[in-house]
Amino acid sequence: MSNSEHSRWGLVATIKAPAIDILNFAAYHLEAGAHRLFLYLDAPCPDAMPFLKAHPKIRVILCDDAHWQKRRKSRPIKHQVRQTLNATRAYRRQAGDVDWLIHMDVDEFLWSEQPVHTHLGPLPQDVFCARARPIESLAGDGTAFKGHIPNDPARSTIVRQLYPRFGDQLKTGFLSHDQGKLFVRTGAEGIEFRIHNVFREGESNPDQIELSPVDLCHVHSKDWDSWFAHYRYRLQQGSYRPELAPNRRRELGGITLHELLTEIETENGLSGLRAFYDELCADTPELRARLHDQGLLKIRRLHLTEKRQKQFPAFG
Repeated sequence: MSNSEHSRWGLVATIKAPAIDILNFAAYHLEAGAHRLFLYLDAPCPDAMPFLKAHPKIRVILCDDAHWQKRRKSRPIKHQVRQTLNATRAYRRQAGDVDWLIHMDVDEFLWSEQPVHTHLGPLPQDVFCARARPIESLAGDGTAFKGHIPNDPARSTIVRQLYPRFGDQLKTGFLSHDQGKLFVRTGAEGIEFRIHNVFREGESNPDQIELSPVDLCHVHSKDWDSWFAHYRYRLQQGSYRPELAPNRRRELGGITLHELLTEIETENGLSGLRAFYDELCADTPELRARLHDQGLLKIRRLHLTEKRQKQFPAFG
């Protein structure tokens, strides 16, 4: 078979978001060449549902009580569990017409200079999963992202240089994950998805490579108001939750992001959180310059509005 016959890709996402965000996400990846989108709506979205159902490349599933009773008798409390169960089901039951499946969130957008399938097609058959690393948005005009810093001895020094006040207490300078997401070759048995990993017959991420030409553009923070609106939830149940790992080993003084943010808020309140946010996220000339000097300023014009209008012209 030719490479192109091994490069049809799809994505699965469990989504709770406004209609415009759902349709932006769907339209962007259709324009990026996705052959199939499996969208599990974690809450009803009547404004988006008709457009999703009408599109021939989208399979949309409403995760209401009937959905969960049919599969597990009850709806899992943690959204991470709901995500991984839906991703696993999509892989096992629905993904037969794609060669690769990636599990993503609604605020993540795949980007590469060449079409995504051109990077997947040439991969050897013994590659089972390919990791797209994240770049994280700055809160500005939506085009600037901070690049992924590889896990090597220089990383902590780079992070301290980028973020002079808080960098010593951060692992990567990202507020969210730096693991990225996995394209997984379809057709295998015994597959179980996790948020950032996959298990095949109990083995974690077998035959994995880095898909370095593809960025996972993570729009974790659009602006201060948006970030703070999500802050409490993320602190308790999301990407800042207590059980996540510290920035370095405890014996070396490491603390978790949950502990850092809690300490900042306890000591300095809202103004302390704003100072933290501004150093890490604000799209300033100073931060752009520091990122540029390290080769970590990534300009990615996603054109979400234009792509949504093309794919769903009747919306709005």
